[in-house]
Amino acid sequence: MLTALWRTLVLSDPFDACVWAATSCAFFGLMRFGKVAVRTRAAFSPVLHLCRQHVTFGKDDHGKPYAKLFLPSAKTAAAGKVQTVYLVEQGDNCPLAALRNLAAVVPAGADDPLFSWRDRHGATRPLLRDAAVERINAILMAWGWGTIFGHLFRIGGASFFLSRGVSPEIVRLAGRWKSLAYETYIRAFEQVASLHLAHAESSSHSRSLPAPAASSAVGLAPGLSPQSALQLHHG
Repeated sequence: MLTALWRTLVLSDPFDACVWAATSCAFFGLMRFGKVAVRTRAAFSPVLHLCRQHVTFGKDDHGKPYAKLFLPSAKTAAAGKVQTVYLVEQGDNCPLAALRNLAAVVPAGADDPLFSWRDRHGATRPLLRDAAVERINAILMAWGWGTIFGHLFRIGGASFFLSRGVSPEIVRLAGRWKSLAYETYIRAFEQVASLHLAHAESSSHSRSLPAPAASSAVGLAPGLSPQSALQLHHG
């Protein structure tokens, strides 16, 4: 799914760059889509939602790059506590590259929405959930797949890491789940994992991902440098 989106979205386009960054971060950051998109433009609040200033880039003790998103509000956070989403490099679908591309294509201020885009009048707009889901579903349907719902990215991200042998406890911590709630995800994954993983193995030898309906830009937009982007802080 992510590869289809990455290959189809035009990453030099402000809206598509925003949709891609939100999608990649939601999946690999195990976030509900409501954390990366809002219902209405008026609903956005820098006190409640992710802003450009809520991102830092750095390197771990092994020199591996990462990004941290600081969630201003979260259902599972203790009172007065800020939860952190950790993102690391992930190949072609890398959320770090998606964030840097977004910053280059859509420069914005510190208090502007993290996942924002600019309309034809140059106004900065937050990503709206319905518009993003509509764009994503149009692409997936064009590739012959079904439609998605908001929790799919969080569930899909957890299943992705579990299928690659990441410890369930690490996935639980990364997804900011309380233990009892997370047991539902583990049970659901265990019930379908063998079937789907076996299918994926056989499918990988029999077919490849079809070509997208139209050519698309990938990676950073031509001529744009992440270093020129606004308010994605490094620390």
